[in-house]
Amino acid sequence: MADIREKLSGMKEQTNWSLLFGVSFFLVVLFFVIKLTLNFSDWLVRDKDAQLRQLQVLGEPKYTQEQAIIGAIKQADLDSFFDLDVKQVQKLVTDLPWVASASVRKQWPDTLQVYVVEHEAVAFWNDDQLLNRKGEVFSAPQDQLGAELPALFGPEGSEIEAWQTFSRFHELFAVNGLQLKSLALSERFAWQLWLDNGIRLNLGRDDKAQRVQRFIDVYPHLKKRQDVQVDVVDLRYDTGLAVQFKPLEVTEEEQKSKV
Repeated sequence: MADIREKLSGMKEQTNWSLLFGVSFFLVVLFFVIKLTLNFSDWLVRDKDAQLRQLQVLGEPKYTQEQAIIGAIKQADLDSFFDLDVKQVQKLVTDLPWVASASVRKQWPDTLQVYVVEHEAVAFWNDDQLLNRKGEVFSAPQDQLGAELPALFGPEGSEIEAWQTFSRFHELFAVNGLQLKSLALSERFAWQLWLDNGIRLNLGRDDKAQRVQRFIDVYPHLKKRQDVQVDVVDLRYDTGLAVQFKPLEVTEEEQKSKV
């Protein structure tokens, strides 16, 4: 019995020391955590007015000058690195005409990085606006465009459908040696197409793909006439089509060759 009591007493003493060590270790860790937190808070208070000293404009903007981007950013409050509102900077940059999106990031200790992505104009929209590849409308100076773009027309809200239809038919015409240059969708949702050779196609509202294919099938026969050229092709029929011709235009070179 005495041996058992001694063993129990030893185990109890060992348990007390383990408990005391565990509590002490926890208190030490807690002390250092609190101290680090207080030091970090003091550092934030001390450096909360750290200023921005560097501005990096990233991406490859083609139409938007870097100075214009910097000028837009400077409209924000840049006095404090921590207090700077990156969403405000993002909005200021995306408000620039050619900018489609902007990603803004603060990089410690004093740098602001702005990554700019511009719209890629693919078509004119209703003369005074532009479309990008997503069919989204945006407004930007058109005199900055270097390439000739197709002209699309339609009621508000039809931009995506108009661009998708143009893209689809542009490819179809190109395969058959023709070039689509313009498209219009009326308020009554009737479609008209213009080719670069001056031909206008009236498709109406329904079955526009089949009607375009009908024109492509018959066009080789239409252009065989030597005295006139095709002006308007009306495809608003379940079967067949109506063709309007105009006098053949003679270029100056052709006139000289006949003299």
